Amino acid sequence: MASLNLTVLSKFSKLAPLVTKNLIRPAAQTRVIPAAGLGGLRRYSNEEAPKKDEELSENEKKLTTEIEGLKKETESLNEKVKQLDDKYKRALADGENLRQRLTKQIEDAKLFGIQGFCKDLLEVADILGHATEAVPKEEISDKNPHLKNLYEGLTMTKAQLNQVFKRHGLETVNPLNEKFNPNLHEALFQQEVQNVEPNTVVVVSKIGYKLHERCIRPALVGVSKG
Repeated sequence: MASLNLTVLSKFSKLAPLVTKNLIRPAAQTRVIPAAGLGGLRRYSNEEAPKKDEELSENEKKLTTEIEGLKKETESLNEKVKQLDDKYKRALADGENLRQRLTKQIEDAKLFGIQGFCKDLLEVADILGHATEAVPKEEISDKNPHLKNLYEGLTMTKAQLNQVFKRHGLETVNPLNEKFNPNLHEALFQQEVQNVEPNTVVVVSKIGYKLHERCIRPALVGVSKG
């Protein structure tokens, strides 16, 4: 038993230096900062915090004021843009109306530029009509060739003149037995006529004319009473 203990102790004595070497190591060197070195670091006191808050509040006020100013300026610019847009649209509308009005005037000038000339020719047509109506029908025969030729010449001239009128948009208005139209007819008198509706043209004293549906001379008529 004693020999066994000696053997264990001898083995332990051999391992002890190795264990001690691994377990016991020198402590790591720690850098010590002297107290004087702390002087370079900035220290903040509790008194500086309110100053920062005041600076922030002043900046916020400035930003708020600037934002309000920008909002007002934006609103003013938007209002100006709206006004300019309205003026622009009005100018476009006025220009379009002017263009249409000028176009209409040009078209009317083309259509009715001969109105004065046509009115002058109407008197010629009236004279031709009266001349042909004045010739007694019974006198128009081979027994009176001169009168017959004259009548035929007047009739052909009147027909040719009416064709020229029609080609240029001038049409006669002969409203016998038609309803009275104040836009095309001028009533000279009224008379009672049996079996005729009131306001019916019963007599045409002078035929009228219209140029492209525009009345340039109303027909002079007599109208039945109601």
